[in-house]
Amino acid sequence: MALVHPSRDQLRIEDVLSALGNPTRLAVVRVLDNGGDYNCTAVLNVLGISARSTMTHHWRVLREGGVIRQTASGREFLLELRRTDLDARYPGLLDAVLAGTRVDEAGGPV
Repeated sequence: MALVHPSRDQLRIEDVLSALGNPTRLAVVRVLDNGGDYNCTAVLNVLGISARSTMTHHWRVLREGGVIRQTASGREFLLELRRTDLDARYPGLLDAVLAGTRVDEAGGPV
């Protein structure tokens, strides 16, 4: 199965914002922002999600929106945040969104 990963130049703000606009997908991005590659199971464990099938849609939206990269690794996929591409295309966007999640979580300003 060929996975669609838009190039940096193909990233569109509406696709990125749509991908980030869902609480589950935003939680995935927060996990991946710690750096490195995570397999799908590790992300699900961190988030406390047991139903893998419900995440297939979320992985696709994040991948096709240019937010993550999925790479086959045996029977699993490794997930990586495309921070370099996002920062180059939309400087400060990812940091602002992640800061917003911390504000919401804390219930007030950072």
